Amino acid sequence: MKKWCFALACLFCLTPTLALAASSVGETLNLTQSTIGYAALFIFFIAYVIVMLEEYLELRKSKPVLLAAGLIWAMIGYVYQQHGQIELAKAALEHNLLEYAELLLFLLVAMTYISAMEERKLFDALQAWMVGKGFDFKSLFWLTGILAFFISPIADNLTTALLMCAVVMKVAGDNPRFINLACINIVIAANAGGAFSPFGDITTLMVWQAGHVSFSEFMPLFLPSVVNYVIPAVIMSFFVPKTKPDVIHQHVELKRGARRIVGLFILTIATAVAFHAVLHFPPVIGMMMGLAYLQFFGFFLRRTLKHSLAKKAAVAIANRDDHALKRLGSVVPFDVFRRVSHAEWDTLLFFYGVVMCVGGLSLLGYLSVISGVMYTQWDPVWANIMVGILSAIVDNIPVMFAVLTMDPVMSMGNWLLVTLTAGVGGSLLSIGSASGVALMGAAHGKYTFFGHLKWRP
Repeated sequence: MKKWCFALACLFCLTPTLALAASSVGETLNLTQSTIGYAALFIFFIAYVIVMLEEYLELRKSKPVLLAAGLIWAMIGYVYQQHGQIELAKAALEHNLLEYAELLLFLLVAMTYISAMEERKLFDALQAWMVGKGFDFKSLFWLTGILAFFISPIADNLTTALLMCAVVMKVAGDNPRFINLACINIVIAANAGGAFSPFGDITTLMVWQAGHVSFSEFMPLFLPSVVNYVIPAVIMSFFVPKTKPDVIHQHVELKRGARRIVGLFILTIATAVAFHAVLHFPPVIGMMMGLAYLQFFGFFLRRTLKHSLAKKAAVAIANRDDHALKRLGSVVPFDVFRRVSHAEWDTLLFFYGVVMCVGGLSLLGYLSVISGVMYTQWDPVWANIMVGILSAIVDNIPVMFAVLTMDPVMSMGNWLLVTLTAGVGGSLLSIGSASGVALMGAAHGKYTFFGHLKWRP
């Protein structure tokens, strides 16, 4: 806990001693040495400490940052009103809201598709296939890691990590050593795999939407991502037992339309990329169009449900399959809006709080000071490496949003570097990424902070 607090303090408390070096951006007020500025720093610091203690307090991480965002902007509004510049603060607020709105809608569509695939039993079928193949622990270690690496660029690192963790928990039984190693492997693989795709992590999505790196320009990160995964995995694999787990095979039948939803998701991604690359529109326009694909397909599934059930029931009766008839009786129509409601709203609201807090600190002048130190006085390569280390301690979302808000002048190579370090840096600690935090909850007591810490080197 002391390490977390120290690191977060270093990130923002660099500013008081360097505030004289900061210059106002346009007509904005430099409040880095004001009472309001210090109060905003303190509020954000306390909010983030509470976020880090989410597992112990059992308090949703969105709550403290939402409150902190409101308090910070209330103080900013008061000061700017006193100086007769409330319109300037309002314009900055609206800019941050627009940034958030684009990411919110983009992530909402992606999460809806993932939820639809989950409801159609696609992930359950993959899990059952892996369990039923009779792999030994070492094979499962590599299989779950490799699948996590290649699924996370499409399904995002959090969803992928939870899916692979479910497999590990099901086959490992009472073997906490294997569960801990396998979960560490999954976190590293999911974070590394998500680093070379705009859809793999929120940080890569932010860089893509900001226009610093195009869709095709992420591809050079593939090889560094492979290295970031393979080297730790090879070392850990020597400590994985070769024995076979005792498992019971379970057959999972895909629900109607499961494979077609995967196809629609791929088409949605292609639409988003086309809007961004060809028309130079925000990719969220293409994602929202892709949501229409899913809505129309959901309408088709509902309208043809009776005919499909009648056909399957006739086959079941002919085969005297009572189990199949009972299963058909429990079928419910596909509802796309129910899938929307199953999105990770706590994560989406947490992201709002982070965007607004960091935006507020930027308007106060703190990010200008940090940018002046890290990207002017330091070599950009070392600055971007530091971003990766900080992302393991603070979480990569606020760190990356801070970098994008600073908007330093960097080469394409350095933008790719900061994307990579922010993506894989979270693997250093279990609390450094959403996938690590989620797995600590999913494998409670078997994958822990200190269990991950032993493998940090």
